[in-house]
Amino acid sequence: MTNTAPTIDDGHTVPGAGDLAARALAVSKVYGSGDARVTALGEVSIGIPRGRFTAIMGPSGSGKSTLMHCMAGLDSIDAGQVFIGDVELNRLDDKRLTRLRRDRVGFIFQAFNLVPTLTALENITLPMDIAGRKADKAWLDRVIDTVGLRPRLGHRPSQLSGGQQQRVACARALASRPEIIFADEPTGNLDSRSGAEVLGFLRDSVREMGRTIVMVTHDPAAAAYADEVVFLGDGRIVDTMAAPTAEKVLERMKGFDLPGVGSA
Repeated sequence: MTNTAPTIDDGHTVPGAGDLAARALAVSKVYGSGDARVTALGEVSIGIPRGRFTAIMGPSGSGKSTLMHCMAGLDSIDAGQVFIGDVELNRLDDKRLTRLRRDRVGFIFQAFNLVPTLTALENITLPMDIAGRKADKAWLDRVIDTVGLRPRLGHRPSQLSGGQQQRVACARALASRPEIIFADEPTGNLDSRSGAEVLGFLRDSVREMGRTIVMVTHDPAAAAYADEVVFLGDGRIVDTMAAPTAEKVLERMKGFDLPGVGSA
């Protein structure tokens, strides 16, 4: 069977990555210069399988958020290549990169980033409304039911708990059926119960809805919801773990003897 590589206008494409939603090849990222020079990523290569929940784990300063931002097209790279599907982000101008992020990538951040004057439903559909796209009602209903928001759709953010607001943010990321969702510390502002609920919804979106999620976290309990954990230290991948548990993740992190292990 021949696979046809997707393109973004005249964006450069590379064949042979049909099973990967995103990948980075020998990516390096440096901040500052001279004595202030810091290598945030040093020739990192990683592939994100479709339909899987991948956690990127590491202490503060390990490069995990930088890696996510570079793979999502939110930050530039100094060397290497980054792909969403078969589209190389490095070759896209700002307009095409913005279009790719809008049409093919979802984002969930620690901050909920909801519009306070809009209802939960209006916040969920806002990106599609701005893009002039009509929501797929059947898919939207499935997303709303998966995250358990139906009784709260008419509520504004001030009428919702922190956990409920993050569920709105999750639904907003899922509503446009993106190829991949990047989540940066999505439970960082939540209590343990609300955080567990949100992580459960993310896991369900992968197992029941076929989504692909990359989550950055420093929390072993959060990483345990993933199918695989990728460990970063000092800007490099130092290990991976399949079928993680919180206990195994914490033990593995301690074994790296990296600063910040086990901290909140």
